[in-house]
Amino acid sequence: MNITIIGCWGGFPKAGEATSGYMVEHDGFKLLLECGSGVVSLMQQKYDLGEIDAVILTHYHYDHMCDIGPLQYARQIKTQLGQINKSLPIYAPRGEFFNLLKWEDYTYGQDFDDKSILTIGPFEISFIKNVHPVEAYSIRIKCSDKVFSFTSDTAYFEGLESFFDKSDILISECSFYSHMDGTKAGHLNSSQAGMLAKNAHVKKLVLTHLPHFGNLEDLVKQAKEQYTGEIVLAEKFMEITI
Repeated sequence: MNITIIGCWGGFPKAGEATSGYMVEHDGFKLLLECGSGVVSLMQQKYDLGEIDAVILTHYHYDHMCDIGPLQYARQIKTQLGQINKSLPIYAPRGEFFNLLKWEDYTYGQDFDDKSILTIGPFEISFIKNVHPVEAYSIRIKCSDKVFSFTSDTAYFEGLESFFDKSDILISECSFYSHMDGTKAGHLNSSQAGMLAKNAHVKKLVLTHLPHFGNLEDLVKQAKEQYTGEIVLAEKFMEITI
């Protein structure tokens, strides 16, 4: 399983970059996890938009899904040009934007909740409901004997630890520095991301959903006070193979 980080910024993209977007691949199958601002543009530096086999949106905040409209237009145009002939499934919670995921014959929505266990291509995917101002989910992706987990956006709660247990890779949001409390906003700080990795016994921690202020290397230092395993900051086009 290979994970390519397309975008890693929280709220809005840094110039020339993108908010949340991750391409998960195995045996030629391409699953796009999140489609935030700037993702469609950046993604084309490495992928053809017609190659995507499925999309997952964890929730309906714009920094995780606002490029889904441009992606739908891209699929329409490529279909009309005869470059592709398949409708793109978009897996997402059933919420205020769900009906917009159906775009004529070009894309369609498939809903999930915390009881869902989905098989999408080679991946088995499960979900846990997060603590966030809108309905949002963390996800766990299993492929063969490897596990990739992703927090999406959430405040800390104990259920995350067992859900992510023994993941090979945990990509965790890290919206705040350790002295800041993100609970009311539904986000993790750096110490909490490290504590989550420690208590879930994960093999590697990648910090994402990064803030636009402060020294980002401090996020790693603060997380390391809790977790002794490998920690890296997400960055554009970083590739992780497990």
